[in-house]
Amino acid sequence: MVGVTPTDRRTALRTGTGLLTSAAFAVGCATTGAVAHPAPTPTSTSPPTRSSPSAPGNARTAPGPRRYPRAAAQITHGPRTRPRVALTFHGQGDPALARALLDEAERHGARVTVLAVGTWLDEHPGMAGRILDGGHDLGNHTHRHLGINAMPEAAARAEISACAHRLEQLTGSIGTWFRPSRAARASPLVTRLAREAGYPHVLSYDVDSLDFTSPGADTVTRTVLAAVRSGSVVSLHLGYPDTVAALPAVLEELDRRGLHAVTTTELLS
Repeated sequence: MVGVTPTDRRTALRTGTGLLTSAAFAVGCATTGAVAHPAPTPTSTSPPTRSSPSAPGNARTAPGPRRYPRAAAQITHGPRTRPRVALTFHGQGDPALARALLDEAERHGARVTVLAVGTWLDEHPGMAGRILDGGHDLGNHTHRHLGINAMPEAAARAEISACAHRLEQLTGSIGTWFRPSRAARASPLVTRLAREAGYPHVLSYDVDSLDFTSPGADTVTRTVLAAVRSGSVVSLHLGYPDTVAALPAVLEELDRRGLHAVTTTELLS
């Protein structure tokens, strides 16, 4: 495949071009749902939260959630008129694989979004700093990665708030995004609880890589590239060797198509 160089991609990122994809999730993290269409013009940011310099594994202060007034409560993709996509990663698993994936993305000048599981951050607190230092978005994927839509209200609230608290301890922010665990879309209850916790939007997706089924790197690549288009939010996972192996080919083909892999914040900004 013939693609643009990493320098071209970095230039594109500086000028605000990019791509994002996502799809309905199956057994591992999500279920199918209707697609919501966010408007392309975000505005205000939420008030900054306190930093915690003494917390173990403390990262630089992270951006907090943003509110996009014309966007849907559950965002599945960004504007279709711009050549950008967002590669979003459910965050847990072997930290060595996570670092390898981030290294590969950065070699291509790409930026991604990681939705971290709270217990993963408990075990590997340095990963918060690694993600933020690479210029990536960091968000909340619940504390224990359980089926949050099926939980009673108090338990679901605890899953969201515990991960938000861990993120704030490590980074001074509750994270930029919230994504429900084991569901492509949040139930109305979980959407409300996320909003009450400080997340104006739930981040879903319109392209599902199905990488959690370990189908092989070539299949992951084909699945993503068959569905991705301008504005897509793509669902991927840290901790899977197939995903790390597929990423270079995915990024090269996105380059060839003139699509730029950016953070979700950049996708919507």
